[in-house]
Amino acid sequence: MAKQSTYTERDVSWMYFNHRILQEAEKTNVPLLERLSFLGIYSNNLDEFFRVRVASLNRLVDNDNLSERNRKAIKKTLKTVNRLNEDYSSEYTKAIKEVFAQLEEHHIRLLKESQLNDEQKEFLKRLYYDKLNGSTNPIWLNAIDDLNTLEDNRIYLVVKKTHTDGDHKVKYAIIKVPDRVYGRFIRIPQSDGFDNIMYLDDVIRFCLPLIFIGTKPSTYEAYSFKFTKNAEMEVDNDSDYGAMEKIALGVNSRKRGEPIRVIYDKDMPRDMQKRVFDRLNVRELDTSLAGGRYQNHRDLMSFPDCGHSELKFEKWQPVMKPEFLAEESILDQIRKKDRFIHVPYHSFDAYIRLLREAALRPSVKEIKTTLYRLAKDSKVVKALICAARNGKKVTAVVELMARFDEESNIKWSKRMQEEGVNVIFGVEGLKIHSKLLYIKTTKGDLACVGTGNFHEGNARVYTDYLMMTARQGIVSEVAKVFDFIDRPFSPMRFKELLVSPNSMKTRILRLFDMEIKNAQMGKPAWVKIKINHITDQDVVNKMYAASRAGVRIDALVRGNCSLVPGIEGVSENIHIVGIIDRYLEHSRILIFCNNDKPRYFIGSADWMPRNLVNRIEVLTPVYDEDMKKDLMRTVDFGLHDTTNGRIVDGCGTNEIQKVKEGEEPFRSQEELHKAYNNYEHSRY
Repeated sequence: MAKQSTYTERDVSWMYFNHRILQEAEKTNVPLLERLSFLGIYSNNLDEFFRVRVASLNRLVDNDNLSERNRKAIKKTLKTVNRLNEDYSSEYTKAIKEVFAQLEEHHIRLLKESQLNDEQKEFLKRLYYDKLNGSTNPIWLNAIDDLNTLEDNRIYLVVKKTHTDGDHKVKYAIIKVPDRVYGRFIRIPQSDGFDNIMYLDDVIRFCLPLIFIGTKPSTYEAYSFKFTKNAEMEVDNDSDYGAMEKIALGVNSRKRGEPIRVIYDKDMPRDMQKRVFDRLNVRELDTSLAGGRYQNHRDLMSFPDCGHSELKFEKWQPVMKPEFLAEESILDQIRKKDRFIHVPYHSFDAYIRLLREAALRPSVKEIKTTLYRLAKDSKVVKALICAARNGKKVTAVVELMARFDEESNIKWSKRMQEEGVNVIFGVEGLKIHSKLLYIKTTKGDLACVGTGNFHEGNARVYTDYLMMTARQGIVSEVAKVFDFIDRPFSPMRFKELLVSPNSMKTRILRLFDMEIKNAQMGKPAWVKIKINHITDQDVVNKMYAASRAGVRIDALVRGNCSLVPGIEGVSENIHIVGIIDRYLEHSRILIFCNNDKPRYFIGSADWMPRNLVNRIEVLTPVYDEDMKKDLMRTVDFGLHDTTNGRIVDGCGTNEIQKVKEGEEPFRSQEELHKAYNNYEHSRY
């Protein structure tokens, strides 16, 4: 029997994670439209994964300086990723067919262009002339030397146009589907008691004779494809441009990246496939996947509900905690006692209230914050601008390298600069991923440390904690982090905060060492963790050492997990659960037993080399007893989840935790929602 590996490659573990999302879409007790949404999330995740991670692996393989041993390892990873992708793709196609078949039982159906009645045909003709006419512009394929010049991650139709006037001449054209303008799904007139929906792709197929009107009479065939480019930006650090201009140029370079993945309709004729592939310069290690009739399934996240609210999750309204509704100043309340919110169970408007009050209070002299991702209509930025207009000194540290949000961050940065906010673009070579707010006042300074972005949109679907405190030790060190950002490689020591790349990793390892020492002395020793990713080899090895010493480790890990639990003599004391549910599990919580005097931490960092070495991250200790209880409850609820909690075993099995005899199935997010709403029947 082969020896079990003690380390799962990061990218393979990511495939296991994304498969958990697909498995959620396959559960029959999940509402149908939510199942469609999970299918969309799965597809969107996969696109980004290939644009970023697979692109990076392909570049490494092409690097002449790479050792042959590492080259073989990367090729093995790529082979495993592609095999899993193919396996999951078949599963995905089956799930989509099943969900749409069940939607028909609820009188919602998809129609193709060949299934229309006269009323629906007239409707689509009017739609074409009213809207689509100027947005469906064919380009002859023989006029395009390189399809890489086209925008990636968009749906394209390759059209075969065959003349019917006797010469039977064939011409090929490419049409970009304008889904970002009109949406992917078009509702058309009802028939036979059904709400009818068409893919925009099929609407264009129906309209092809209108699109090519004025050319020779023809018959038409159209097949879809999409391609994914390398998403890593080439930023010229040696140029004379400023930081913002460099990133803007880098975004443009992303648009010119090489394609690394092509998905196409499996029914596309071979000669048409060849024409498309030749113009995409598909290479050996790139992924070409024959799929179904439709691509870009991320759009399933916005599938029309046609008024069928019963096919979606019941809405859970976020709770506004009483202290944020009180007339008393929230700044004064924080000085008396630490405050916190846990979104989306709590309303993010609580944080907006804090910013707005800080913008208005004469006692507030200065505000500093880090901004990693920003909402399109950011209330956070508007509050900062309000503060600047009111004479406060406002500094916003904006991370321009927040992947896929660079353009949005650039836009808001310019707006803030115009309004008098001092905008800092972070540190070259170190992403600023920490979630911090510092408020300087004449009555005593305050700080906020969070686990997630100050982003209203994320706060509706990401689970994150935000701690607000006036504890001098923490507040002064948050201010010190901003000094560290100004002088990133200067020696600075932090006593309260764990800061990377300064000393966070070392101190995390020491916390494990303390548990190991306690276990060896026969004292209570355990660790409870909620985190997104664990891939750092040193941390994994330290967790194995703790397990061998008898330290019980229970972890909630949403995404990548290179640690393999349950290996005899290595990790039998480690239990890991991954939860996929209506909210994306995003908070980072660390609890160390400390001889039954538990130490609590929250913050922005996952246990990956990039977070511990290549980013500015912050973890803060938690001292408030109410918040400690809340954190422990959140972790314990997740560890006991027998509805959406899947066992992470390093093999991708993803089995749901079994319900213990005599107990009812337990869904952690639902029970947290009940608890925060003071439901009498909440349990645990």
